[in-house]
Amino acid sequence: MRPIDERAIRASLRNASRKEVSDLTLPPGFAEIDFDRIDFLGWTDPKMPRRAYVVTWIDDVAVGVVLQRAEQRVIARAQCSWCEDVTLRNDVQLYVARKAGAAGRKGDTVGILTCAEFGCSRTVRMLPPLAYQGYDRELARDLRIVRLQEHVAGFLREVAG
Repeated sequence: MRPIDERAIRASLRNASRKEVSDLTLPPGFAEIDFDRIDFLGWTDPKMPRRAYVVTWIDDVAVGVVLQRAEQRVIARAQCSWCEDVTLRNDVQLYVARKAGAAGRKGDTVGILTCAEFGCSRTVRMLPPLAYQGYDRELARDLRIVRLQEHVAGFLREVAG
């Protein structure tokens, strides 16, 4: 992901009210984030733990959305819709985003099951286990990274309209 600053993050939020934009709190350690190691910026607001944000670059434009965390974490073995991890026992959480524009004002929302702490970028960069003799683990990892980027961008496009 290309680096992004606070002003661009606030401007990127497609489904946020002015109040939500002004209330946004950056993730702890924002200044130390290594943007070369992430595919999207996702975090839970430290001041409002049920609110979360996801931002990434789509076609050279920063696109972000505000999410609301469902009351309970999914405890059953659920798979993250973004990183599609099946080997780690990460908590998976249901997040819901109000659609941007008129659809959102009518109450339309989009839900997603994703890693509760948005650790997908770290997960897809781990070498997968050897599936069979001759399995190209490096290529598999690269494909997982591309799929993660596609899944996040697709979700943000759906919310942003």
